[in-house]
Amino acid sequence: MREPEQGLVSIARQVAQVPQRPGCYLWKDGKGEVIYVGKAKNLRARMRQYVTLQDERQKIPLMMQVVRSFDYVVVENEHEALVLERNLIAQYHPYFNVDYKDDKSYPFIAITESDAFPAIKYTRERHRKGTRYFGPYTDAKAARETIDTLRKVIPICTANCVEWKRAKRYLDAHPDDLAVANLALAKTGRPCFFSHVGLGPGVCVGAVDTADYARNVRQVERFLSGKRSQVLDELTEQMREAAAELEFEKAGRIKRRLEVLNGLQDKQQVVLSSGVNVDLVGIYREETISCACVFVVREGITVRSAEFVLNKGNDVSEEELVESFVKRYYGETADIPPEVGVSVELPDADLLGEWLAGRRGHACRIFVPRRGDKRHLLDMAANNAHFALNRYMVRTGYADDRTNQALMQLESALALDAPPLRIECFDISTLHGRFTVASMVVFTNGRPDKGQYRRFKIRAELEEANDFVSMSEVLGRRYAPERMADERFGSRPDLLVVDGGKPQLTAAIEQLESLGLDIPVCGLAKSDEEVFVPWDETPIVLPSGSASLYLIKQVRDESHRFAITFHRELRDKAMTVGVLDEIPGVGPKRKRAIMRHFGSLKRLREASPAQIAEVKGVPASVAEDIWRELRAWDAERDAVASKADPN
Repeated sequence: MREPEQGLVSIARQVAQVPQRPGCYLWKDGKGEVIYVGKAKNLRARMRQYVTLQDERQKIPLMMQVVRSFDYVVVENEHEALVLERNLIAQYHPYFNVDYKDDKSYPFIAITESDAFPAIKYTRERHRKGTRYFGPYTDAKAARETIDTLRKVIPICTANCVEWKRAKRYLDAHPDDLAVANLALAKTGRPCFFSHVGLGPGVCVGAVDTADYARNVRQVERFLSGKRSQVLDELTEQMREAAAELEFEKAGRIKRRLEVLNGLQDKQQVVLSSGVNVDLVGIYREETISCACVFVVREGITVRSAEFVLNKGNDVSEEELVESFVKRYYGETADIPPEVGVSVELPDADLLGEWLAGRRGHACRIFVPRRGDKRHLLDMAANNAHFALNRYMVRTGYADDRTNQALMQLESALALDAPPLRIECFDISTLHGRFTVASMVVFTNGRPDKGQYRRFKIRAELEEANDFVSMSEVLGRRYAPERMADERFGSRPDLLVVDGGKPQLTAAIEQLESLGLDIPVCGLAKSDEEVFVPWDETPIVLPSGSASLYLIKQVRDESHRFAITFHRELRDKAMTVGVLDEIPGVGPKRKRAIMRHFGSLKRLREASPAQIAEVKGVPASVAEDIWRELRAWDAERDAVASKADPN
């Protein structure tokens, strides 16, 4: 390990001595705790990107401020580096790595394969040698119900059965009796409750030999692996054999088991062609938290879905988020399909596929579905991730905690007298000085208060865009004495935010001073997310990923959206009416008839030539001209909008 020294310069000198070999690196803070783990094909080159800040990820500058030392491990190839990286993350849980939000163990269904008579169990234990695990499940109830359903179909012992435990202890102590285990247990055993009601195979009293029991275990494992058609075929064949041998009671029992399985199949949705085995991983992100939803499709049927809340969101790239989740999830599950569909191209997709293929024993491909049923299913997984994340945030009070934290951070960073419970934000939208409008959005207690939103048409005659003049006008109108006394405009804000840098902030300060108002004000620049304040020439940079930065960006983006929407409405209305004026055969009378018939410009633009011709007094040829001109205007409008609204 390299001894800690202060500053990136000393760290850079140490990095220059790192070998140019594959491996994993561990960045550490001043206490020697691991805060980030990564892998690299070339350790020196990759680590140099961190110390020179060439890595463009948002978290890197903040992370490198607290780095005081590092360690690294050299391996033979990239595959070994990937496996080691996953193990190190699981060992240290570094703060800057993507991980599960709740550091808890998820439930699995396990088969104790190393026992003479393997049992099934519901467990949250770390994986043990000699036990095969299926999952993870995020719904504990669903995992338990799966076990109950399986035991109704295929007789198998449960690991919590007292008599099974006694039989296990006997066989472990008498390994020479394994060949005749059923005879030995018949002499010493006592029947358990499950064998009485037909859910247990009777291991405890020697009612089944190891060969027959092993066949049951294989059926259970096939079922949990998604190979349900094989289980159905085997049970159907057993039922026919029993009937052929006139064992009608046995055939009846097997038939009832088949009915249970078929009933389970009927409840599950067929989403893809028969025989398709794939996992679809959908992601939904908030600013500092996200959720991954995995749809597990086996033989064309969604056999289960699982949702996992992650501790990173928009503060890391989608590629990093998805790749980290894939390594974490498939490092724990034994159920690996031949295909894994994800939402974004992964730089190490081939390497991850090789790793999964090694764990699965067969080829595995990581891909991005572009169209068709798999794309539709991936979108459904992302939608489910959205709902799951919302449920988590409501259940844990995460949103309220983040909001309170954000308000307290803004109070401290902007030197306010109290948390800004009412925030007002203004934005200007224009097209070269035409159709200039302003928006005012209000956040109360950190949440959008849409009933308080207002919008303004700028009255000043502008030959070109002038945010200084526009901002001065809208603030003068909003904070005029008569408006401040108007209950419809709400109370005095605790913080005024203007969208823009120094010019917009200066306009706001001058206007407030002319009105004799002392309202805390700041400006938020779009480019570097810098917060400009009146008392300092140097802008304040709120920490990346902080609750305060997320809130103030949300306020700014909402004001921008509201302004753009109003600006487009005015522009579209003026331009559409202007288009009608320029079409031969459409005079004032026909224009009024057309607008009266459709009721809105939107409905007119969506109409077909035949629908326009339904207007009284509009010939089919004129209707065709109107439709053609509107299509051309739509194309021009889109081109203008892309230039006017670069965001």
